[in-house]
Amino acid sequence: MNIAITSCGREKDSQPDMSFGRAKWFIFYDEDTGRFEARENSDNVEAAHGAGIQAAQRVADFGADVVLTGNIGPNAFRTLKAAGIRIFLFGKDRKSVAEVLQGWKAGEFSEAAGATNKGHRA
Repeated sequence: MNIAITSCGREKDSQPDMSFGRAKWFIFYDEDTGRFEARENSDNVEAAHGAGIQAAQRVADFGADVVLTGNIGPNAFRTLKAAGIRIFLFGKDRKSVAEVLQGWKAGEFSEAAGATNKGHRA
């Protein structure tokens, strides 16, 4: 299973990013191989609109099965769900991507039933 985690940096000890569409980085973790890979999301950090959809498409293109994030807008939620990607939410109490991954492995996160914010309106 390939897991995408929203991150403020490119390392597993980086702070998790509470935003999905405007996250600075996605850290991908392959549960089968134990491999980590960082993918930049800089195109969407300052986007006027469409950041959630573009980020969701990028995550899908990179082969994610699951997304771990703090918040997600309605367009990103719909795009990920349409791609068959499950979304789980972590809280602000997580201090690193590695800690988020530990929480995932321990089954501590709830699957998102819908968007957690209204998204960006231009």
